[in-house]
Amino acid sequence: MTDNQVNQMDYEESRKKIQEKKARLNVGKKQEARNLERKPEWLRNKIPTGDNFKEVRKELREKQLFTVCEEASCPNMSECWSAKTATMMILGGTCTRACKFCHVDTGNPKGIVDFNEIENAAKMVETMSLKYLVVTSVDRDDLPDFGAGHFANVVKRINKDYPDTLVEVLIPDFNAAQEHMHTLAKSNPFVIAQNVETVRRLTHDVRDRRAGYEKTLNCLKFYKENYPHISTKTSLMLGLGETHEEILETLKDLREVGCDIVTFGQYMRPTMRHLKVDRYYRPQEFDRYKEIAYEMGFEFVASGPMVRSSYKAADYLDHLRAKGYDV
Repeated sequence: MTDNQVNQMDYEESRKKIQEKKARLNVGKKQEARNLERKPEWLRNKIPTGDNFKEVRKELREKQLFTVCEEASCPNMSECWSAKTATMMILGGTCTRACKFCHVDTGNPKGIVDFNEIENAAKMVETMSLKYLVVTSVDRDDLPDFGAGHFANVVKRINKDYPDTLVEVLIPDFNAAQEHMHTLAKSNPFVIAQNVETVRRLTHDVRDRRAGYEKTLNCLKFYKENYPHISTKTSLMLGLGETHEEILETLKDLREVGCDIVTFGQYMRPTMRHLKVDRYYRPQEFDRYKEIAYEMGFEFVASGPMVRSSYKAADYLDHLRAKGYDV
């Protein structure tokens, strides 16, 4: 048995344990959902629709391909799929960090990497006829390169086999190690995204202690200074207790490191064990922050209660084409 086969068996066993844990946690889930804060009407979930939505989902399941869109029950799923955009997660389903807003499992993946993810990314592009693929992952502090090499191999595979499909990567900070950031960037993704998530004051209340406001800013700065042809992107969750002034300060800091794209979305509490929502922003407020971000010089902005990091990511491509860029 090869090392890769052993590694795959370990990965599958780890995945099975994760699913069993989720099943245990799902006991009483309906009651917990009733106990969560009542959401305003503009945050009611939309039912996925579309002419070929069910057919695509069926084919993905038959090939055992999994999108973040479906696993996270994203309400924007059918809209993005219709636009030939999807998001996949690599490096497994167990995160080594424990951010207080995130519902992803936390634990020790023990260095296990599923190298089939590289092939699966290519299959997903083909199956869904994607013109834009977003690749994201959990944090993998257990790996020597924090997962940068695996990310790079996925991007290079798509660039080689499907040169007309653009790849956006929503990445961990790789512990801000420049050698690993170079590894990722040299694979030449179209967009590099790393989320600042919240304002400076709330960072340690919201994110894992190994993450950081300045660390994310420095990473975004590194990519823009060393790979200026690659667009950089970040995302802010609103509703965690931030002030208007702090949001403006964060936007200013992001512009100072050359960040091109910013998205705003409403934080929604996944379970009672996660951070409580401080308040729900109205759609008009999201519209205003979109205007402000454009006024501050961001190249592209997506803002709305249901917006997530990769929501309608390919719209940036359409935006560039409208401005005359040959992309």
